[in-house]
Amino acid sequence: MKALVSVKRVIDYNVKVRVKSDGTGVETANVKMSMNPFDEIAVEEALRLKEAGVVTEVVVVSCGVAACQETLRTALAIGADRAILVETDVELQPLAVAKLLKAVCQKEGPQIVILGKQAIDDDSNQTGQMLAALLGWPQATFASKVVIADGKAQVTREVDGGLETVSIKLPAIVTTDLRLNEPRYVTLPNIMKAKKKPLENLKPDALGVDVAPRLATLKVLEPPKRKAGVKVPDAKALVEKLRNEAKVI
Repeated sequence: MKALVSVKRVIDYNVKVRVKSDGTGVETANVKMSMNPFDEIAVEEALRLKEAGVVTEVVVVSCGVAACQETLRTALAIGADRAILVETDVELQPLAVAKLLKAVCQKEGPQIVILGKQAIDDDSNQTGQMLAALLGWPQATFASKVVIADGKAQVTREVDGGLETVSIKLPAIVTTDLRLNEPRYVTLPNIMKAKKKPLENLKPDALGVDVAPRLATLKVLEPPKRKAGVKVPDAKALVEKLRNEAKVI
């Protein structure tokens, strides 16, 4: 059984994101980049399935610029068997990524595709759902537990009301939530081994996918700075301010 895991290169979660002076986007020059944390969880889950004897091969795939090879090498160092980079300089949006992943799935024939539920840069939370729709496969999003047996995946999902358990037939799409697992650390020996693992480079044209953006970003603005609060002497003064100034009561 083959598992395909999608990973994205994003600004490191420890870095304070800065908006460009012209408002066209966020600053990425000379900024530390890393693997999307939700995708790290997806890689870890695929590896645990492999260690349990459920999965025989873990393939990681990333879509984007050539520098995404660094992210793929990290996934290989964590334990993935091989990697695929769909290289393009075009700014990729969720639908384009879903179409690229669909083409890769048709080429590789995985029985399960695991993705992070969202990326911390755009927070779209769309790619996994779009991929399931394009492939016509069942999906289980926001997974906090995954058990695979007898050609089915039993997935415990985190929902607003608590937990929901669903059973879906394979092949299927699973998106990971924070509490699914804790990713392992990358060791130096595995980093060295990852350099020898195969990394295939593809182009969107070769996959027959049009990745032209369908949405245009007009402007990016920082959130407005929070105004300083004021102290009131007693509850009566607080009520007066809420009624007459804030007009919330």
